Amino acid sequence: MEPLTKKITIDRSSPVPLYFQFAQQLQNLIEAGELPPGTKLSNEIVMADEFGLSRPTMRQAMQHLVNKGLLARKRGVGTQVVTNRIRRQVEFTSLYEDLERDGRRPTTQVLTVETAPAEAAVATALGLEEGQPVVSIERLRLADDQPIALLHNYLPEGVIELDLEALAEGGLYQQMRRSGAALSTAEQTIGARRATAAEARLLDEARGATLLTMTRTAFDGSGKPVEYGSHVYRASRYSFEMTVAAH
Repeated sequence: MEPLTKKITIDRSSPVPLYFQFAQQLQNLIEAGELPPGTKLSNEIVMADEFGLSRPTMRQAMQHLVNKGLLARKRGVGTQVVTNRIRRQVEFTSLYEDLERDGRRPTTQVLTVETAPAEAAVATALGLEEGQPVVSIERLRLADDQPIALLHNYLPEGVIELDLEALAEGGLYQQMRRSGAALSTAEQTIGARRATAAEARLLDEARGATLLTMTRTAFDGSGKPVEYGSHVYRASRYSFEMTVAAH
């Protein structure tokens, strides 16, 4: 592979910060496939010397790309390019459908399926009394054999008869539609928080790593809530995208 010094040029007369010049050009190389996933980079001290940059400037450039999910630092391995982050449009589709459409080979591990009393947040979202029974589903969603999201879904009793085999092989919304449950609209909220120890273990992340969160309530054509989801996603491998219009 041609050395990075042949591919990246630093313009010291430019008003663009030096760290951003380096990070942007390295990002372009990654996204163009010239630095495929798994490519190991020299350590920051060596690269700083190669490009005539200070060590803090190089550290800032590398951290910028770590934060964007394009690089990962691994103890004993160093810094390397990681699989491109999955970008999901914010629309009324399931994660399984989005991954399948993106050619990312989704698979599912069904962790638990049980009938349980609705906690306050679940009951409020589904228009039920707290403590009323709901069907609780917990799944781990993978893309190309890499864990991406931990999904918790709650359904009022009687919405559908769950097929556990189909649940492991496809998406919940697909099964709901096949069962005749009409999905019309949804309300959702996106946020972020730190991973718990259990979440970090399941998602192959460091304890306390940042996770994206999404809660969603789905409604049928009459406006009745038929599903509530509370999901967490690996921020290092996943992002939400949306299109906004000016008025």
